[in-house]
Amino acid sequence: MEEPIWPLFDLEVRTPNLSLRYIDDDLAAQLAELAAMGIHDPASTPFTFPWSDMPPPQLQRNTMQHYWRCRAETTPESWSIGFAVEIEGAVVGTTGLEGDNFPTLRQLRTGSWLGREFQGQGIGKEVRIAALTLAFDGFDADFAVTGAWKDNAASIGVTKSLGYTETGRQRAKRRDQADEIVNFAMDRAHFETIRRDDITLHGMEAVQKFLQTERSARDS
Repeated sequence: MEEPIWPLFDLEVRTPNLSLRYIDDDLAAQLAELAAMGIHDPASTPFTFPWSDMPPPQLQRNTMQHYWRCRAETTPESWSIGFAVEIEGAVVGTTGLEGDNFPTLRQLRTGSWLGREFQGQGIGKEVRIAALTLAFDGFDADFAVTGAWKDNAASIGVTKSLGYTETGRQRAKRRDQADEIVNFAMDRAHFETIRRDDITLHGMEAVQKFLQTERSARDS
């Protein structure tokens, strides 16, 4: 069977309640419009780079360019894979995995956001466990890391509920002021204790080969 030109287009994670689909142009446009409808209280920002502060239509255009850039810059050494979160066919947010020198470090970073109307419904935790399943079961990661501003109670609440370990805090620029990011990590041993058997991965084999994530690829 001939290999797909861009295997990531077929990558999907499914749970009983939602699916994560690799972001193509159609999904990117839907996410751009969702972002323009609002992600957070304008008085603050959950992001380290305040991209959501831009007014429409520049926000939507920047969003599209971001996903194109991530796609264009994907290599086995450095990649940022974004997914649209879908519930009953509706796009409600996004999540992603970032890997730098992954064949050596075996570590991935997760990040996500939901449209404001979909927040506070338990979706964030379901999205996170789906992303962790992809990281550990799909890509054979040893560690998953994440972080949030110290006042981002929703994100930190999801992280703590899944049993991550806090690894430290760092000062960083938040808009025009200094603030503090709380960092967390999860290792494979802990993931084994929270793994669910109702989450499935699709299109994984071609993606593993494309990104050279199998441990044997490092030694070949």
